[in-house]
Parts: sequence; C-alpha cells; structure tokens
Amino acid sequence: MSVLPASATGSARFRVSDVVRSVPLAPRNAGLVLLHGYRATISHLYGDVCKYYPSCSAYAVTAVQQHGLVRGSGLTAARLARCHPWAAGGEDDVTPHPHFRYDLTRHGFVVPLRKD
Repeated sequence: MSVLPASATGSARFRVSDVVRSVPLAPRNAGLVLLHGYRATISHLYGDVCKYYPSCSAYAVTAVQQHGLVRGSGLTAARLARCHPWAAGGEDDVTPHPHFRYDLTRHGFVVPLRKD
C-alpha cells in the first residue's frame, strides 16, 4: 500500500464539540472510511503496481477530501479511466480546491476548521 501524500494528512483532532458542525462532512468522511478500508485490505493484494504517483487509491482519498464525495468520486473515475496498460504514468496530483476551509486529522478525515 502506498503512503498518503503529505497534503492528505494533517494535525487536527476531532473534538466532541465539533459534532454539530461536522454533520455536513459526514458523507465525505463516510467515503473516506470506505477508502481507508480498501487501502488497508484489498490494496495490499495488488502491491505497488500503479503507474501514477500517488497511487489511484491515494488519489481517491485526496480527491474526496478536497472536493467532497460526489465530485471526488468523479475525479477518481476519470483517473481510473486514464490508468491503462498503455498509459505513460508519472505524477498526477489532485488539483486543490480553491476554497478548502476544513482541517485534516492525522488519519486524513475532514474536520471543521478551529477558530480559536
């Protein structure tokens, strides 16, 4: 399993007081739970075979973090369509969302930005 890029992890912590503010982030974080599960189990069976950096699963995590579940899934589908035996490969990062206003935990989950 490839390591997540540094841009996909942070140092924030989830606090109980953030529960109400985190409700809009629930679908995004639910998708991230599924992606982390895939990366911990199925991704190990393939090994490091991706032609792109970051790997497709790491790209999916970053896309969902930055753009949400729906648009991030679309970006991931486009990336998977580009990944074929004749692809040149190389570095292919997710374009950061221009108005990303959240923080990331060390495991890559999205939490509201602290204002203190």
